[in-house]
Amino acid sequence: MSLVHIEDAGLSHDGGESFVFRHVTLALESGQFVAVLGPSGAGKSTLLRVVMGLVPPTEGRVTLTAPAHRDGTRGTALVFQDARLMPWRSVRKNVELGLEGLGIPAPERHARAERVLKLVGLTAEAGRWPRQLSGGQRQRAGVARALVTDPELLLMDEPFGALDAITRAGLQQELLEIWRETRKTVLFVTHDVEEAILMADRIVVLSGRPAAVRADIMVGARPRDPSSAEMRALTSELRRLIAEP
Repeated sequence: MSLVHIEDAGLSHDGGESFVFRHVTLALESGQFVAVLGPSGAGKSTLLRVVMGLVPPTEGRVTLTAPAHRDGTRGTALVFQDARLMPWRSVRKNVELGLEGLGIPAPERHARAERVLKLVGLTAEAGRWPRQLSGGQRQRAGVARALVTDPELLLMDEPFGALDAITRAGLQQELLEIWRETRKTVLFVTHDVEEAILMADRIVVLSGRPAAVRADIMVGARPRDPSSAEMRALTSELRRLIAEP
C-alpha cells in the first residue's frame, strides 16, 4: 500500500520565477526504504521538508495516508544531520520531548523512551547530558527521539553525513537492524552512493535545479556485497546519473 503520494509537485521560493524542484511524481510503499540521491543543491533536503509538511508545495500536491496524529503517535518524524538535542535536557528527556506535545502522561513517556533507548543501544546513557555523548551516540538519540512517537514515515536528512567513517558504518548497520525490526517506511536523503546502495530497497536520483526525478531504481536482494559485479555496475550507473548536467 502506498503511504506517500507526490503528484507533479514543485516548489518555488520566489512566486514561480525559479523552482527548486518541479514535476516530481513519486509513490512510497509502506515498509519500503527509499534513498534520495542527487547533485549538491538539487533540493533533496527541501523535498524531504515538503513531504514532512513543513513547507507547502507551490505546485502539485503531497498526500500522506498516515494520519498526522493517531492515539499518542505522529504520522511522520524527521531525523536531521545534526541531532539537535537540547543541552539542558538529559538523553531520556530529549527522547521524551515529542511525547510531551502529544499529551502523553509522564509514566508512559518514560516507558516508551526506555524502549526506544534500548532499541538504539543507549540505555546506559539515558541519564547523561548531550555534551557527554559521542557524535554517534547523539545521532542514536536523535533516531530514538523520532522513533518514540511511533511514526509510520521516518524521514532522514543525511543523518550520518557528519560522522567519521567507522562510526558511520556502525550506525548504518544499526539503522538497518532497527528498520528490519520496526518496518517503518523510510525516506533517506544522502549524498553517498555507496550508502544508498547499502541501505535502500529503492534509489531515486534527482537532477540538478530545477530538480526532477532522473531515475527510480530498485536495488537487488539483501544482503549485498559491494564488491560484486552487480553492485559495482550500479555504483557506476548512479555516479553517471548524478554527474549528468
